[in-house]
Amino acid sequence: MKRLVKGLYVIVDPEAARGRDLVGVTAAAVRGGADAVQLRAKGMGGRALYETACALREVCRAGGAVFIVNDRADVAAAADADGVHVGQEDLPVAQVRRAVGPGRIVGASAKTVDLAVQAVREGADYLGVGAMFASPTKPGSSVIGPEGLREIRAAVRATIVGIGGVDAGNAGLVMRAGADGVAVISAVVGAEDVEAAARRIKEAIRGMA
Repeated sequence: MKRLVKGLYVIVDPEAARGRDLVGVTAAAVRGGADAVQLRAKGMGGRALYETACALREVCRAGGAVFIVNDRADVAAAADADGVHVGQEDLPVAQVRRAVGPGRIVGASAKTVDLAVQAVREGADYLGVGAMFASPTKPGSSVIGPEGLREIRAAVRATIVGIGGVDAGNAGLVMRAGADGVAVISAVVGAEDVEAAARRIKEAIRGMA
């Protein structure tokens, strides 16, 4: 049975982790309360990505967190991840759904109502909606803000995770706009104390997810 993606969604990226061991970073995030973890490593080769995904999958399963692989449906299936997330430049959601079957989670990025509706129609279980705020990870991203999320929330019934510049100070604004969760990268993975950073954001959204 597929699990819902909600609450604190931590995206583990080697660049954001600043060279630290991704297994250790993931374990700290899960201890801090991460409900879902996505491995996003666009420059990593296929074998290394698969091996890293398998290691992170075990950490997530031990801690009760959902594990998602970014972009690579083949790696998600091979590593027995819970699901895969695709952006606007990746494979179409419908193709990804066919590749991974009905049993895995498929997430999709969406910044407009039209894109959100299309993604859900093609089989997306959840949407990563943003950018909520200006983000150090993607400085060129267009900001739609909590108001943009609110418009998408009114148009679709899928689970929504707000992403982009989210931290402990503004996560509540995203949740109050109708999000089921918040996705963070640098605010947790780039923090000196990953576990404490995750816990602060989890506390900020407690009772809202």
